Amino acid sequence: MVRAYIGIDVGSVSTNIIALDENNEVLFKLYERTNGQPLETIKKGLKKLKDELGKNIVVSGVGTTGSGRQLAGVMIGADIVKNEITAHAVATVHYVPDVRTIFEIGGQDSKIILIKDQMVVDFAMNTVCAAGTGSFLDHQAERLGIPIEEFGELALTSKNDVRIAGRCTVFAESDMIAKQQYGFSKADIIKGLCNALVRNYINNLGRGKKLEPPYVFQGGVAANVGIKAAFEREVGHEVIVPKYYNVMGAIGAALLAKEAVKEKGKTNFRGFDSLKTNFVPSSFICTGCSNMCEVIKVEMDGTPIAMWGDRCGMWTEKVKQAI
Repeated sequence: MVRAYIGIDVGSVSTNIIALDENNEVLFKLYERTNGQPLETIKKGLKKLKDELGKNIVVSGVGTTGSGRQLAGVMIGADIVKNEITAHAVATVHYVPDVRTIFEIGGQDSKIILIKDQMVVDFAMNTVCAAGTGSFLDHQAERLGIPIEEFGELALTSKNDVRIAGRCTVFAESDMIAKQQYGFSKADIIKGLCNALVRNYINNLGRGKKLEPPYVFQGGVAANVGIKAAFEREVGHEVIVPKYYNVMGAIGAALLAKEAVKEKGKTNFRGFDSLKTNFVPSSFICTGCSNMCEVIKVEMDGTPIAMWGDRCGMWTEKVKQAI
């Protein structure tokens, strides 16, 4: 039997699940489209993990991160629920101990994280502008009739520099259409788009920050060699793409779970049978004060087991005291 630590990163585009052994080697890796169904995607992913490893592992800890981390944490009995910045930083430092700057671009958001002496010293996150995210690149690849897997490779074949306006998705798309009408090749336009999106990323998230190597690029978009090359042109230095670039948040959550269990001596993992339980999420607006918080409630077989979203913590604490 192998002791395993599970990390779950629930995002709006993908849900990633990782199992690490005691030596932090990856036993299981899953990158699954969330498709707007985080509960079902988590259940499906953990069933795959159980089918593949269940008889050979003892789950010794579970950590969750991502925008759906609270829900996932309640569902499976997480030992730690951590924000994405910390989870990504922990995983990157594990693989590249001297990392100073992390570029992270996911399906619908992007982050920049600055590290010194293996600690986060600054960060910025963009959840408003979709320019450069995986969803935007998927859309452009589809519009140009190019498989997304070939998008970056095609950019590398370009011999010309075409400037694309990349400060927002609307400008970028309309400028690309204009350049197509001028007769530029798809390769030239894609290279121009990669350069524009990286320029936009650095100007927005890196503004005023001192970016230093080693640079690490991770998140689903790191598979795009065209974007990686554009980053290297922008910063004038090699950019490292780690082996598990698209599941680093989940790896960080698993590493943090291992630390949490080491401190408290036991895991809260509910067991794989908990996946059969009927979890029902709902929300309401609290009218207790002028903040009018949207409170998320999760019920298990009709009983509230978690609430969050209330700034004052009134509902959150009520549930904690009741269970």
